[in-house]
Amino acid sequence: MSEVCRAFGISRKTGYKIFNRYQDEGLEALCDRSRRPVRYANQLPEQIERLIVQTKREKPHWGARKVRELLVRKLAGDVRIPAKSTVHAVLDRHGLVSRARTRKRANKAVGTPLSQAVAPNDLWCTDFKGEFRLGDGRYCYPLTVTDQASRYVLACEALESTKEAPVIEAFVRLFKERGLPLAMRSDNGLPSPRPTDSTTCPSCRFGG
Repeated sequence: MSEVCRAFGISRKTGYKIFNRYQDEGLEALCDRSRRPVRYANQLPEQIERLIVQTKREKPHWGARKVRELLVRKLAGDVRIPAKSTVHAVLDRHGLVSRARTRKRANKAVGTPLSQAVAPNDLWCTDFKGEFRLGDGRYCYPLTVTDQASRYVLACEALESTKEAPVIEAFVRLFKERGLPLAMRSDNGLPSPRPTDSTTCPSCRFGG
């Protein structure tokens, strides 16, 4: 047996299992067997499934919960009552579950293509890079501004909140130090000079 198992690349336990099956069933035992499970989830006796379907057709507005409650009243003590999920699966299998209608939106928002910078100061990108709690329990909101063409970090401000006033102050300081870009883009809308426009000249609002 050891030599045969080595030749076929199987363990001795598997070899003896196949050999014993051959002794009990003959050559048919050596054929591939179905891997289908012996028992299926949500599979019920035919009479119970028929009662579920019949109840739903008589009470089309009932859901799985109410159908199950009726089964409990009728069959309690006689058979094992299936779970609500099993009742729902039976109704779904027979096409008795109504699907929720999906609303079609009349007007879908259409985004604008992202601007591509060719030279430094063509486009600045600004964003709050998440938030984190400090040792004293306060939160810190890092505001970053980068130049898209050069990838240079123009500013990184640790702010106490995302409110407008401190953001404006940070940009005013940055404009005085670096000048004005041709356009700016914000990923989340908060630091943008004009939230309704993803790429706009900051001088419209920050006094540049």
